[in-house]
Amino acid sequence: MRKIAIIGAGSIVFCKTLLTDIMATAALEDTEFALMAPSIGKTSQVKSYADKVIEKNGLKSKVTVTTNRREALKDANYVICSFQIGGVSAFELDYKIPLKYGVDQCIGDTLGPGGIFRALRSIPVILDVAKDMEELCPRAILLNYVNPMAMICWALGETNVKFVGLCHGVQTTLDLISGYVGVPKQKIDYISAGINHMGWFIKLESDGQDLYPTLREKFELPEYYANEKVRGEVFRHFGYFMTESTGHLSEYVPWFRKNQKALDLYCDEPSFGGESGAFYTWCNYVANKYKEQDILSAETAELPPRSVEYCAYIIEALETGKTFTFNGNVRNNGMITNLPDECCAEGPVIADRTGLRQTIVGELPPQCAALNLTNINVQRLAVLAAKTGNPETVVQACALDPLTSSVLTLKEIRDMVAEMLEAEKEWLPQFAGKSLRPAPTIPIPDHITRAEVPIDPALAIFSRFGELAQ
Repeated sequence: MRKIAIIGAGSIVFCKTLLTDIMATAALEDTEFALMAPSIGKTSQVKSYADKVIEKNGLKSKVTVTTNRREALKDANYVICSFQIGGVSAFELDYKIPLKYGVDQCIGDTLGPGGIFRALRSIPVILDVAKDMEELCPRAILLNYVNPMAMICWALGETNVKFVGLCHGVQTTLDLISGYVGVPKQKIDYISAGINHMGWFIKLESDGQDLYPTLREKFELPEYYANEKVRGEVFRHFGYFMTESTGHLSEYVPWFRKNQKALDLYCDEPSFGGESGAFYTWCNYVANKYKEQDILSAETAELPPRSVEYCAYIIEALETGKTFTFNGNVRNNGMITNLPDECCAEGPVIADRTGLRQTIVGELPPQCAALNLTNINVQRLAVLAAKTGNPETVVQACALDPLTSSVLTLKEIRDMVAEMLEAEKEWLPQFAGKSLRPAPTIPIPDHITRAEVPIDPALAIFSRFGELAQ
């Protein structure tokens, strides 16, 4: 039996999807699943459901539950990570504290203050998982679903663990494009590359015909543009369509959430169109609704078809040699030549019996790479802060964040970070005993005169212009 350890298996609905996807794959039905979470409250529900499916369908699979991560990882062939450190309680702070300062987030799990602090909580844990893997299952492959994907995988890229980060943004965006251009997605040839949640469709063809002219025409029609205002606007100005929705993308750039006028114009759609706190509100609703309820108890034991998630297809390819090509998040290492080698890039990856192989995309269009780099700058500092526990680096990461810097002064950013570090300290042990320098304040009384010091020659020229004007 191959062994798959799922770290963070208390995410009931997602864990159920992964389990049934793998069980529905004929070549993988004889799999041992080791479900690990800090408590067995949710994982025991998943196990009961899985056991029912196994019995009903005559599968050879086996499911165990543990709260011991090392026990789950021992001798695993594959490790799936899907945890959320701090849960909804931490998520609430990620959203509400920045909002108090004027930083309005919709999703808050990838960039912005929310994404940065989620990375600060999660990176030390994923590095502990990687360290345990190096000891207990050194040949295993880690399939990561933990957000913020790019920051998590950047940190993993500095370990010896074989890994790939998985997201469904490419699949769902392809569904959208297919509907816009009127071509079945199975007939669309594409290349998507960039960074997670900001991957660019640099090729969109069907039977050798470029689909971009049709897509551009559709986005000039109000009824299509209205569906995806933010993504449509970036498409119109940058020339390429990207992988994330209005709610996500509006947080990664400085143009759409910086004031009420922009929010009203671009982020007013309901149902995750970009409204404030949409994802936190949804997560809080789900957590409260199912707090005491076993939502899997009423589920049928029939195996559903495989979902759009890549996980089962990748494991099937690695086990059987049946080639599967997908978009994965890996250490760049030259895959995209105008992004840094050490960053986490998202692009085409091939899985087969030989393992995982990333392909060489080459250069992105320069404007696309430039927009990616504005996010990569933040990712770099957030990863460094998570590993070193230096609170000053957190301030610097937030100061370079496109949304935060479009709204706040440097002093306001420092004050916000200080409040978030204090509020979330139970999940941030690497910052224990460390504090931010207070924001420097130099009050200037009305009667003060400038000090008698040498003046920058350039400023002296402007000073002379002022004298002449008088």
